[in-house]
Amino acid sequence: MSSAFDIVLSAREQVAPGLLRLRFARADGQPLAHQAGQFIQLHLADAQGTLQRRSYSLANRSDQPLPGNQFEFAISLVPGGLAAGLLSTLPIGASVPASGPLGRFCLNPGDSNRRYLLLATGTGVSPYRAMLPALIERMQQGLEVVLLHGARTADELPYAGEFLALAAAQPRFVYLPCVSRQWPVDLPAACQGHVQEQLARLNPDPAHDIAYLCGNPAMIDAGFALLRAAGFGMPRLRREKYLSLSGQAAGA
Repeated sequence: MSSAFDIVLSAREQVAPGLLRLRFARADGQPLAHQAGQFIQLHLADAQGTLQRRSYSLANRSDQPLPGNQFEFAISLVPGGLAAGLLSTLPIGASVPASGPLGRFCLNPGDSNRRYLLLATGTGVSPYRAMLPALIERMQQGLEVVLLHGARTADELPYAGEFLALAAAQPRFVYLPCVSRQWPVDLPAACQGHVQEQLARLNPDPAHDIAYLCGNPAMIDAGFALLRAAGFGMPRLRREKYLSLSGQAAGA
């Protein structure tokens, strides 16, 4: 476990009723050196004073550095959640103990695939946003990328505007927003239903695709089972689960 350090809240934006974007910086002014796809842990005390850890994937893009060594992540406001209650009311300038970065949900420089299939729900899309600079570079070399991003409503699709802009500019990038509880929606290429229900239309190819799955455990388990049934071996499947009650990420 990495050593703890304090981080200071520098900005908070509520982008939907149940969704926040937060920016922090280390209190010591040092950069938070990390790989795209990693997460940070917050150390929080519950009502009984017991230490709890909550993990959030970093959403920073290396080609769009934030001033003052800030870093960013998005959180879902789970009703009654420990982190949601704290982070939605934490004063700007206040600090929280943290550790990290952690995790291995990263792009492999040795991958020899033709296409990435990126599956996400809600804030589980954050590591893919962080990966965009590397993905764009690979797309310029001929790689294809398909991002399936699911949420209950269109407002709960963080960073959708960036993904839609990239899809309009880069023919090798496809963004498919999937909305399960709101229909119709005014989004290009939108799908009704859940992420895993759209997999078949992409004709997953275990010989040439590598799949990443991040977000809600139900989506990950269903998508993982479908991809395994399609012939994907473990080296071509990468997972990061967001546990719904705590918001904690658990990689596998």
